[in-house]
Parts: sequence; C-alpha cells; structure tokens
Amino acid sequence: MMKSAVIIFPGSNCDDDMVHALKQFTGAKVEKVWHKKTSLEGFDLVVLPGGFSYGDYLRSGAIARFSPIMQAVIAHAEAGKLLLGVCNGFQILCEAGLLPGALLHNDNSKFICKNVFIKPENTSTMLTKSLDQATALKIPIAHGEGRFFAPPEQLLAMEKSNQVIFRYCDENGNITKEANPNGSINNIAGVCNEQKNVFGLMPHPERAVFETLANEDGRPIFQSIFEKEIAL
Repeated sequence: MMKSAVIIFPGSNCDDDMVHALKQFTGAKVEKVWHKKTSLEGFDLVVLPGGFSYGDYLRSGAIARFSPIMQAVIAHAEAGKLLLGVCNGFQILCEAGLLPGALLHNDNSKFICKNVFIKPENTSTMLTKSLDQATALKIPIAHGEGRFFAPPEQLLAMEKSNQVIFRYCDENGNITKEANPNGSINNIAGVCNEQKNVFGLMPHPERAVFETLANEDGRPIFQSIFEKEIAL
C-alpha cells in the first residue's frame, strides 16, 4: 500500500481536504506531517496542500520554502519519489526550485475563488496517465497569486519536454483567453519537473471529489496516481 504524507505549515488550511481525498478515493495510508519535522522516510507520495503558509508574507511560499521539513521534501524529490503541490503547495515548490517558473499576482490583482475548467495536456505522467485529454474537468480555484510565468527560453523547453500537464479551458475543452482565470502564460494550470515525479497544480482537485458537493471531477486525478505505475 502506498504511504502518503500531507505536510502542514502554519497557515495551511486544505490539509484535511487532502487527507480525506487521498484516504477515501485511493486507499492510501495517509499521515499529517508538521513542518518542523525533518524526515519523510518511508513515504511514497508527499503532498504540500493549499492555504496561506506563514500568512503569505513576502511572496506566497517564500517563507515556507525555508521550513525544516523542506530539506526532506527536496531529498524526497531528488530520490525520484512522487511530490505534489496544490495551490500554496505549488507556490512553495516553485520557490524551492523544485518546479520551473513562478506564480505571480493574478492579472486582475484580485483573489479569485470559483470553479474553472482544466484539461490534461498529455498522459505521460503519473498525475494524468488515466485521464482523457478531450475531457474538461471542473475544478475549483482559490488564489491571489496563481498566474504562472516562465521566461521564453524556459517556457519553450517546458513545452518541448511535456512539462505542462494541465491548461485552463472552457467547459468544452477549448483553450481560450476567456477561459484563463488569472492570466497564466499559455493557459498553464499545472506543471511537472523534467523527471516527471514532481507536480504542481493551482486548482484544487481535493475539493472536487465528493458527490455531496456536486462535483467529483477531481477524483480521477487522485486515482490516476495510484493505478499501475508507468515508467518515469
């Protein structure tokens, strides 16, 4: 059975959502790990959940990047193990240099909280291998600094190496400017590293897994991770 850790920083507020989603829809053994811990030994998947770590002072994720647990997070990634950051977790991974690019203030300079549509760019990663590239998924966002940016050279390299894993689209799967909620370059909603074991998403799939919330579109993303592995 895959064992998962959900890291909790001061200000994290999506940890319980993530724990419930992982437990109920993947069958994984899940533990919360406080940010002052220094070891992640024995964990197969590590998740940095959403929230406002350290109050989002300076830049979102900039302080959390220096938490004691982050050395273990970096070692986990460098060992080729699975690492996922959602929203604030994505921001932390970019600050730590584990993912390319940066998350900037939304182009309207406002906090955005609503459902959006995303679709997988490719099926060559653990996070997307079981998804239908033609199907748009309705997933909530809740962020003030979610505009993905990378300089032209880096962006070109990412596109060539299939590091873009999700793009914002409309409900029919069309990638348009109107479907982009925050001004992210190339409508990018999620990326991975070159080795394809570290993933970052701005939308919150853990908030879209329960029938009682009238949205289960996030469930296949979690289930994809725990199905038969593909070669990294």
